[in-house]
Amino acid sequence: MLKHYDNYIDGVWTQSETGHNVQNINPATGEILGEVAVSSAHDVDRAVKAAKRAQKSWRLVPAPERAEVLYEVARILKEKKEDLAQILTSEMGKVIAEARGEVQEAIDMAYYMAGEGRRLFGETVPSELRDKFAMSVRVPVGVAGLITPWNFPIAIASWKSLPALVAGNAVVWKPASETPFMAAEFMKVYEEAGLPKGLMNVVFGSGSVVGNALVEHPDVDIISFTGSNEVGRAINGKAGRLLKRTSLEMGGKNAVTVLEDADLDLAVDGIIWSAFGTAGQRCTACSRIIVHEAVKEELEHKLLERVQSLKVGNGADERIDVGPVINKGSLDRIHEYVQTGIGEGAKLLCGGSILNEEDFAKGHYYEPTIFTDVSPHMTIAQKEIFGPVTSIIPVKSLEEAIDVNNSVEFGLSSSVFTKDVNRVFKAMRDFDTGIVYINAGTTGAEIHLPFGGTKGTGNGHRDSGVAALDVYTEWKSVYVDFSGTLQRAQIDNK
Repeated sequence: MLKHYDNYIDGVWTQSETGHNVQNINPATGEILGEVAVSSAHDVDRAVKAAKRAQKSWRLVPAPERAEVLYEVARILKEKKEDLAQILTSEMGKVIAEARGEVQEAIDMAYYMAGEGRRLFGETVPSELRDKFAMSVRVPVGVAGLITPWNFPIAIASWKSLPALVAGNAVVWKPASETPFMAAEFMKVYEEAGLPKGLMNVVFGSGSVVGNALVEHPDVDIISFTGSNEVGRAINGKAGRLLKRTSLEMGGKNAVTVLEDADLDLAVDGIIWSAFGTAGQRCTACSRIIVHEAVKEELEHKLLERVQSLKVGNGADERIDVGPVINKGSLDRIHEYVQTGIGEGAKLLCGGSILNEEDFAKGHYYEPTIFTDVSPHMTIAQKEIFGPVTSIIPVKSLEEAIDVNNSVEFGLSSSVFTKDVNRVFKAMRDFDTGIVYINAGTTGAEIHLPFGGTKGTGNGHRDSGVAALDVYTEWKSVYVDFSGTLQRAQIDNK
């Protein structure tokens, strides 16, 4: 029997006002998995009103007590890990080992943010006046509107919803249209964990309708968005006119730099995982390989050997290394970028084709692809392709590598492979990205450190770590004068 999911508003699974549904398709097989509601702006309004009501009492619940719900979320996620991973692979396509890892990330985040229930620290500071106490405390923002992508449908949702809730906010969540089942199952976990009704609401539908209604709603106090640069900029423009806070994470054009003294086998391991894991559909994917010309030929040989051994197919098969891309639109866009690279003079080292025969016929598969002899200014070296495609760019020095690394509009993740500690620290200092890896690929962020980037990647906020609490809290300064007299600060009485 096919699954069907409606919206979750004010503690109830409820049909959309439109009465319409859309099919959910397995990108590996073309199989119809079920259907999900298509919502309207009115559905968003109902969810926001429910969230606003619920938040009034939730903010008064002691933070350690709020955290108890998150501990229960972690326990249930752990119990359901394998089932959730299987659902994730079926509707998103990533290989099952990666899906298990993603669910584990949500488990880790739930435990971590539950701990923050006892660490929502403020500050006490000396007052400049006698018999006066000065401190600052965190207070919740209010209603948080979350807009999340399909490539990490439970991990990124956990990065956003868990800190929002432990800080005392309520949530209205618009998940990606491509991965609604993971959203519904995550919501069921919150429901089972005993989260009071109205605090977490899920509204399915398009960005143009549901996302836009969420951004423009006067009672939504913050929008946290992960997705494309184009959509993020539009959200920021609308929210800015409404004086509404936004937290934006909008992708990357990440590079692994391989210097002449690098362990090339280790570098190849890092590149393969970073470029072709999740079929390259990560904002942290390695889509550029900046390599010193002295080791370029040897690195190419090792990469080619490894890439040709990768198994492409249905991610539900434990033997598969690279799964499908999310849909036909992505498949066509990736191939268009590859054709552009060929047209601009890049040399195709391997791949470059849509896989559409035999076992691949019903899914959306692209060959793992490597270009070489790429100029830093070519389209494929500048634009986020979001597929299993990477480009080798030769350089003559670390200094040139740093310039190439920083020559794109994004600034999310970067990596350098070298045995020279002096060059390690220079790269750490000069790579203009929010995340830097040494002797590792461009992926693998851990939940207790801030996640986000510079330039076109975002607007300065961070998911994960303690920094995530800054997104969902306001600072309130409190002064307690127990002198019994009116004392005036900033008055020269000396």
